[in-house]
Amino acid sequence: MIGRVGAALASALLGACSSPPEAPNTTQCDVSLLVLGVAQDGGKPQLANPDDPAWADFSLRRLATSLALVDRRSETPKRWLFEATPDIKEQLQRLDKAAPTGSRPGLNGIFLTHAHIGHYTGLMLFGHESVGSQNISVYALPQMANFLTSNGPWSQLVHYHNIILAIMEADVAEALTEGIRVTPFIVPHRQEFSEVAGYRIDGPAQSVLFIPDIDSWEDWDAAGTRIEEMIASVDVAYLDATFYANGEIPGRDMSGFPHPFVSHSMQRFSDLAPEEKSKVRFIHMNHTNPLLTPTAHERQDVTKAGFNIAEEGEEVCL
Repeated sequence: MIGRVGAALASALLGACSSPPEAPNTTQCDVSLLVLGVAQDGGKPQLANPDDPAWADFSLRRLATSLALVDRRSETPKRWLFEATPDIKEQLQRLDKAAPTGSRPGLNGIFLTHAHIGHYTGLMLFGHESVGSQNISVYALPQMANFLTSNGPWSQLVHYHNIILAIMEADVAEALTEGIRVTPFIVPHRQEFSEVAGYRIDGPAQSVLFIPDIDSWEDWDAAGTRIEEMIASVDVAYLDATFYANGEIPGRDMSGFPHPFVSHSMQRFSDLAPEEKSKVRFIHMNHTNPLLTPTAHERQDVTKAGFNIAEEGEEVCL
């Protein structure tokens, strides 16, 4: 189901302290998803956290959550991003190593989930101050599209045709190429500036669920959607893992935080069959989340319980 990259790709994507990434050796699926980032919006290490060991140890650094959809069935690969993060420069460089197109930025489109900083602010680098792209399709639900057209500097990108807004409808699939469809759906999450989307990504052979942000699974229950049914309908599910458990941030009561704790998700999913648990790959981890620490016992707890943790560089064949 999931093609894990080898040591060469892990080295390329996580990097060495003083050298640039090497060209990765991926599992060359015809159609695949590549994980370009697994952290919460601010990445790891995060601003104003000088004691984070990731400042000194490059191998501990993680980029904001992003996926790339790649179709290699033609001479020049077609590529789409999910999220335009603050780390988009490095993420596109990684994508160029994994699936080069010979053009810059070489994107057929960008799918956005919502208007929180880790999910759209990378769009700024497509403007004339930077790459000066032309006519990149940005897929967004109506409120997200309205936010971009009504507020600078994003409105300038639309005005100069650096991006073209492709306004989607919830629960209506976008057909990209033969056998590839992307379907947005609404999830309950803080909606200060836009609605919040999750995505179902269907390839010729397999499908993936992508929900980096949600308030709670129980809020979705109340809206008539059960996450367990969504998991059952796909082959892989990348799910919100922003925080592991209450108490993770010292001195703060986190019980009201608008994210399902990983500990809660594992408890809720504990009765799922092993094959269903194995579909879950936790993603979008805050810099405080122990799942980002390779030696943390919480990582072992997750895998012993039958779940998985998203890793930068992993590839899902579709």
